[in-house]
Amino acid sequence: MPIKHRVGVIGAGAAGSMAAIFAARHGAEVLLLERTRDGGRKILISGGGRCNVLPARVDETRFVTDSSPNLLRKMVRSWPLAEQIAFFEQELNIPLAEETESAKLFPVSNKARDVRDGLLEHARSEGVVVMLNKQVVGMAPQGAGWRIETSSDAPIDVDRLIVASGGLSVPNTGSDGSRLSRLNVMGGCCGTDHRHVEQIAKACLPVFHAAT
Repeated sequence: MPIKHRVGVIGAGAAGSMAAIFAARHGAEVLLLERTRDGGRKILISGGGRCNVLPARVDETRFVTDSSPNLLRKMVRSWPLAEQIAFFEQELNIPLAEETESAKLFPVSNKARDVRDGLLEHARSEGVVVMLNKQVVGMAPQGAGWRIETSSDAPIDVDRLIVASGGLSVPNTGSDGSRLSRLNVMGGCCGTDHRHVEQIAKACLPVFHAAT
């Protein structure tokens, strides 16, 4: 009988919710820890509150990297766009429609909340334990796994740890980069191939036009 790993995911945004869903699908016991009371707050403000879920078409030439171009191509092709669309429409029951001028896919409802709620509800349906209002204050290797310290309750021990707590782009949504700083402090504790987190900068910032 295969061993059932316990996986901790820090951050219930888009990346964390998806990571939790697919870890649970592969047989893991998954704990999804979120510092806010509802999670997915950057989803709620994306696309002007409508949430541009996916591109209508994928052009590999528009993806750039400082790493291996071959690795990037493999990543882009690993989950074909048609399968991603099917995930949202058939599994999350969120029909999508193309906005032709931007070539982006939005929920037909034009409500970002439907996307956020759909991801978290689907995670729960896959058996993920969603832990809201759970502030992570520390994480460190513990034996063959990891120990997660929170601001309340006892430490949580897991076999695998996924940090999806966001960068610096919108701090009032919970994405303030605090976990990245913690990873950098930990340095090379995770093996010889561990890299420091360097040059942390904001990304995906909103742009406003100042009226004259």
